[in-house]
Amino acid sequence: MPQTSVVFSSILGPSCSGQVLPGMGERGSGASSSGDLVFQEGRLISGSLEALMEHLVPTVDYYPDRTYIFTFLLSSRVFIPPHDLLARVGQICLEQRQQLETGSEKAKLKSFSAKIVQLLKEWTEAFPYDFQDEKAMAELKAITHRVTQCDEENGTVKKAIAQMTQSLLLSLAARSQLQELRDKLRSPAMDKGSVLKTKPPATQKDILGVCCDPLVLAQQLTHIELERVSSIHPEDLMQIVSHMDSRDKHRCRGDLTKTYSLEAYDNWFNCLSMLVATEVCRVVKKKHRTRMLEFFIDVARECFNIGNFNSMMAIISGMNLSPVARLKKTWSKVKTAKFDVLEHHMDPSSNFCNYRTALQGATQRSQMANSSREKIVIPVFNLFVKDIYFLHKIHTNHLPNGHVNFKKFWEISRQIHEFMTWTQVECPFEKDKKIQNYLLTAPIYSEEGPENHMEKDSWKTLRTTLLNRA
Repeated sequence: MPQTSVVFSSILGPSCSGQVLPGMGERGSGASSSGDLVFQEGRLISGSLEALMEHLVPTVDYYPDRTYIFTFLLSSRVFIPPHDLLARVGQICLEQRQQLETGSEKAKLKSFSAKIVQLLKEWTEAFPYDFQDEKAMAELKAITHRVTQCDEENGTVKKAIAQMTQSLLLSLAARSQLQELRDKLRSPAMDKGSVLKTKPPATQKDILGVCCDPLVLAQQLTHIELERVSSIHPEDLMQIVSHMDSRDKHRCRGDLTKTYSLEAYDNWFNCLSMLVATEVCRVVKKKHRTRMLEFFIDVARECFNIGNFNSMMAIISGMNLSPVARLKKTWSKVKTAKFDVLEHHMDPSSNFCNYRTALQGATQRSQMANSSREKIVIPVFNLFVKDIYFLHKIHTNHLPNGHVNFKKFWEISRQIHEFMTWTQVECPFEKDKKIQNYLLTAPIYSEEGPENHMEKDSWKTLRTTLLNRA
């Protein structure tokens, strides 16, 4: 598995210096204060948790920026559970509503109610899982009940609330069904080797017998990547922060099952790496092994061209596993020029500088793309997770004055939002179920030695065959 250095640098420019953003976690020069909120060059960089919550709630003359809404709702769970935040939002709304009622300004009251509904709509759409908690749903009902009291004439606010609630319930139902399916399909670690060894070697298929076109295989891998990564949600990624914050974990640790989508996606990387190694090692003839290695090199190159860096890294990792790397005679026959280029892109030096440059180029292509084909960006997930983790560890949640270090959470939110944008790209390639079925179900060896009688018999047969050939 690729390893990153302890220095966060996914936000680096072309220089790839490996240094973190200057001043993150400090007030810096040019800062201005507005109550309990501190701005720097017009951008909110810190504030007390209470002030940040008040900044989230609209008024008659104010509606928060959508970027702030997403960032605060995403990061607030590190400090306060969503249902408690919703309760505080409801309290602030009630206080503002009472002030408007004393002024007898129905028009302003109605405008305020509409803004509150809009805020709740954005919340339920961005983070519907927050409302799976019964306390949160109760708070949501309490707030919506209050705001509908001013909408007795044409019912526009009530209609908006009904639509919002229906969409939320559908979203929660879909996630619940997906979780049930995951639980049914969830199985122990990769133990497929025995299945492979129960079949006579002559009847075993290999990847070349299913797909011999590197581009087609890269496209099918991209299908699988996008399908799997689409099940990851922003709050899942924020678990990386909230689970590792020892000061707040007693309040905000949350449900560990939320991280299953992250674990499943990470396991896919490991499975693909082991599949590559298995496909190479199970071939007896050196000439065929050479062909298999060159095939996977071409597949990795096509993944790179598509923008599927995760599959590319998994393939390279599989070919670098010791059972494959030690095949010196086979590698001596491989035309390694293309493989050297791929390894250059994934060189870990300077905190994967070459990879980050390539990722930046793919990101720019995606932003200017006219087709779904050009929009595809699938980063190396393991490195993305480590970037978020180290950003969290390097910079404090709170400043010396007790303020929330919101500058830190702006950056975490920016990266997660960018990642989520990539996950929503529709795969433009035609799906081949036969190829995908092989990639997802083909038996694979483990890196360990033979562990049961079937594995030992298979090992003895292979050893005898190789000795006879020698």
